[in-house]
Amino acid sequence: MRLLKLDTVYQGWTTLYLATLVDESGTEVRREIEHHGRSAAVLPYDPARRVAMMIRLPRAPVIWQGGPDELMEAPAGMLDKDDPPTAARREALEETGLSLGALEPIGSVWPMPGISSEKMDLFLAPYSAADRRAAGGGVADEHEAITVMEVPLAELWAMAEAGGIEDLKTLALLQALRIRRPELF
Repeated sequence: MRLLKLDTVYQGWTTLYLATLVDESGTEVRREIEHHGRSAAVLPYDPARRVAMMIRLPRAPVIWQGGPDELMEAPAGMLDKDDPPTAARREALEETGLSLGALEPIGSVWPMPGISSEKMDLFLAPYSAADRRAAGGGVADEHEAITVMEVPLAELWAMAEAGGIEDLKTLALLQALRIRRPELF
Protein backbone atom coordinates (compact mmCIF):
# COMPACT_ATOMS: atom_id res chain seq x y z
CA MET A 1 0.00 0.00 0.00
CA ARG A 2 1.06 3.55 -0.69
CA LEU A 3 -0.39 6.73 0.81
CA LEU A 4 -1.89 9.00 -1.87
CA LYS A 5 -3.63 11.67 0.16
CA LEU A 6 -4.30 12.70 3.75
CA ASP A 7 -7.25 14.99 4.52
CA THR A 8 -7.82 16.57 7.93
CA VAL A 9 -11.36 15.87 9.16
CA TYR A 10 -11.03 17.30 12.69
CA GLN A 11 -8.29 19.02 14.68
CA GLY A 12 -8.29 19.52 18.46
CA TRP A 13 -6.45 17.60 21.21
CA THR A 14 -6.54 14.79 18.69
CA THR A 15 -6.50 15.06 14.90
CA LEU A 16 -8.67 12.87 12.72
CA TYR A 17 -7.53 12.22 9.16
CA LEU A 18 -9.04 10.46 6.18
CA ALA A 19 -6.23 8.66 4.36
CA THR A 20 -6.49 7.55 0.75
CA LEU A 21 -4.16 4.67 -0.09
CA VAL A 22 -3.59 2.65 -3.22
CA ASP A 23 -2.79 -1.06 -3.23
CA GLU A 24 -0.63 -3.05 -5.66
CA SER A 25 -3.53 -3.54 -8.05
CA GLY A 26 -4.25 0.21 -8.21
CA THR A 27 -7.37 0.03 -6.04
CA GLU A 28 -7.86 3.06 -3.82
CA VAL A 29 -8.95 2.47 -0.23
CA ARG A 30 -9.82 4.90 2.54
CA ARG A 31 -8.90 4.58 6.17
CA GLU A 32 -9.49 6.81 9.19
CA ILE A 33 -6.47 7.77 11.30
CA GLU A 34 -6.58 9.20 14.82
CA HIS A 35 -3.40 11.11 15.71
CA HIS A 36 -2.55 12.58 19.11
CA GLY A 37 1.17 11.92 19.44
CA ARG A 38 3.53 9.51 21.12
CA SER A 39 3.22 8.30 24.72
CA ALA A 40 5.03 6.50 27.53
CA ALA A 41 3.82 4.18 30.30
CA VAL A 42 5.60 2.84 33.37
CA LEU A 43 4.83 0.18 35.95
CA PRO A 44 6.45 1.29 39.22
CA TYR A 45 7.03 -1.65 41.56
CA ASP A 46 8.57 -1.99 45.00
CA PRO A 47 10.63 -5.22 44.99
CA ALA A 48 11.05 -5.23 48.79
CA ARG A 49 7.33 -4.95 49.59
CA ARG A 50 6.18 -6.72 46.39
CA VAL A 51 3.64 -4.06 45.42
CA ALA A 52 3.02 -1.90 42.36
CA MET A 53 1.88 1.71 42.33
CA MET A 54 -1.29 1.91 40.28
CA ILE A 55 -3.85 4.56 39.45
CA ARG A 56 -7.61 4.46 38.99
CA LEU A 57 -9.43 6.99 36.88
CA PRO A 58 -12.59 7.40 34.84
CA ARG A 59 -12.23 6.93 31.06
CA ALA A 60 -15.08 8.34 28.98
CA PRO A 61 -14.80 5.76 26.13
CA VAL A 62 -14.84 2.89 28.64
CA ILE A 63 -17.85 4.30 30.50
CA TRP A 64 -19.64 4.92 27.18
CA GLN A 65 -19.10 1.28 26.18
CA GLY A 66 -20.52 -0.02 29.47
CA GLY A 67 -17.19 -0.71 31.17
CA PRO A 68 -16.28 0.13 34.74
CA ASP A 69 -16.66 3.68 36.07
CA GLU A 70 -12.91 3.70 36.73
CA LEU A 71 -10.10 1.75 35.08
CA MET A 72 -7.03 0.57 36.99
CA GLU A 73 -3.90 1.44 35.03
CA ALA A 74 -0.17 1.94 35.15
CA PRO A 75 0.82 5.64 34.98
CA ALA A 76 1.09 6.93 31.42
CA GLY A 77 0.89 10.06 29.33
CA MET A 78 1.91 11.91 26.22
CA LEU A 79 5.56 12.69 25.51
CA ASP A 80 4.85 16.33 24.73
CA LYS A 81 8.39 17.50 23.89
CA ASP A 82 10.18 15.05 26.19
CA ASP A 83 11.94 11.81 25.36
CA PRO A 84 10.16 8.61 26.47
CA PRO A 85 12.09 8.07 29.75
CA THR A 86 11.60 11.70 30.81
CA ALA A 87 7.89 11.51 30.00
CA ALA A 88 7.49 8.25 31.94
CA ARG A 89 9.17 9.78 35.00
CA ARG A 90 7.09 12.98 34.70
CA GLU A 91 3.83 11.05 34.47
CA ALA A 92 4.76 8.84 37.43
CA LEU A 93 5.47 11.93 39.54
CA GLU A 94 2.28 13.74 38.47
CA GLU A 95 0.00 10.73 38.77
CA THR A 96 1.48 8.76 41.70
CA GLY A 97 3.83 11.17 43.46
CA LEU A 98 6.81 8.86 42.83
CA SER A 99 10.21 10.15 41.79
CA LEU A 100 11.57 7.28 39.71
CA GLY A 101 15.22 6.58 39.02
CA ALA A 102 16.25 3.68 36.80
CA LEU A 103 13.82 2.63 34.09
CA GLU A 104 13.89 -0.75 32.41
CA PRO A 105 12.70 -0.48 28.78
CA ILE A 106 10.21 -3.15 27.72
CA GLY A 107 9.49 -2.04 24.17
CA SER A 108 7.93 0.52 21.89
CA VAL A 109 4.51 -0.62 20.70
CA TRP A 110 1.53 0.44 18.58
CA PRO A 111 -1.45 0.11 21.00
CA MET A 112 -4.17 0.42 18.32
CA PRO A 113 -2.53 0.25 14.86
CA GLY A 114 -5.84 -0.20 13.05
CA ILE A 115 -6.97 3.34 13.88
CA SER A 116 -4.33 5.29 15.82
CA SER A 117 -0.84 6.56 14.99
CA GLU A 118 0.12 6.49 18.69
CA LYS A 119 3.35 4.70 19.56
CA MET A 120 3.88 3.93 23.25
CA ASP A 121 7.15 3.29 25.06
CA LEU A 122 6.79 0.85 27.96
CA PHE A 123 8.98 0.77 31.07
CA LEU A 124 9.31 -1.03 34.40
CA ALA A 125 10.73 0.94 37.33
CA PRO A 126 11.66 -0.21 40.82
CA TYR A 127 10.92 2.18 43.67
CA SER A 128 10.94 2.28 47.44
CA ALA A 129 8.75 4.09 49.97
CA ALA A 130 11.44 6.82 50.16
CA ASP A 131 10.76 7.70 46.49
CA ARG A 132 7.29 9.07 47.30
CA ARG A 133 7.58 12.85 46.95
CA ALA A 134 3.94 13.90 46.69
CA ALA A 135 0.41 12.57 46.91
CA GLY A 136 -0.01 12.22 43.14
CA GLY A 137 -3.46 12.41 41.64
CA GLY A 138 -2.52 14.18 38.40
CA VAL A 139 -2.33 17.81 37.37
CA ALA A 140 -5.26 19.75 38.86
CA ASP A 141 -6.30 21.59 35.70
CA GLU A 142 -6.46 18.33 33.70
CA HIS A 143 -9.41 17.08 35.83
CA GLU A 144 -8.31 13.44 35.62
CA ALA A 145 -9.83 12.39 38.99
CA ILE A 146 -6.93 10.00 39.68
CA THR A 147 -6.89 7.75 42.72
CA VAL A 148 -3.44 6.40 43.67
CA MET A 149 -3.10 2.93 45.15
CA GLU A 150 -0.45 0.37 45.97
CA VAL A 151 -1.52 -3.13 45.03
CA PRO A 152 0.29 -6.37 45.93
CA LEU A 153 1.86 -7.95 42.84
CA ALA A 154 0.31 -11.32 43.67
CA GLU A 155 -3.13 -9.68 43.72
CA LEU A 156 -2.47 -7.95 40.38
CA TRP A 157 -1.42 -11.24 38.84
CA ALA A 158 -4.53 -12.99 40.16
CA MET A 159 -6.61 -10.20 38.63
CA ALA A 160 -4.79 -10.66 35.30
CA GLU A 161 -5.38 -14.40 35.31
CA ALA A 162 -9.08 -13.80 36.01
CA GLY A 163 -9.38 -11.26 33.17
CA GLY A 164 -9.63 -8.35 35.59
CA ILE A 165 -6.85 -6.19 34.11
CA GLU A 166 -8.71 -4.45 31.30
CA ASP A 167 -6.08 -1.89 30.27
CA LEU A 168 -3.75 -3.31 27.60
CA LYS A 169 -0.60 -1.36 28.55
CA THR A 170 -1.01 -2.39 32.18
CA LEU A 171 -1.50 -6.04 31.24
CA ALA A 172 1.61 -5.99 29.01
CA LEU A 173 3.71 -4.33 31.70
CA LEU A 174 2.51 -6.73 34.38
CA GLN A 175 3.29 -9.72 32.16
CA ALA A 176 6.75 -8.32 31.40
CA LEU A 177 7.46 -7.91 35.12
CA ARG A 178 6.20 -11.43 35.84
CA ILE A 179 8.51 -12.86 33.14
CA ARG A 180 11.55 -10.84 34.24
CA ARG A 181 11.03 -11.00 38.03
CA PRO A 182 8.81 -14.04 38.81
CA GLU A 183 10.11 -14.21 42.40
CA LEU A 184 8.17 -11.00 43.18
CA PHE A 185 4.84 -12.73 42.61
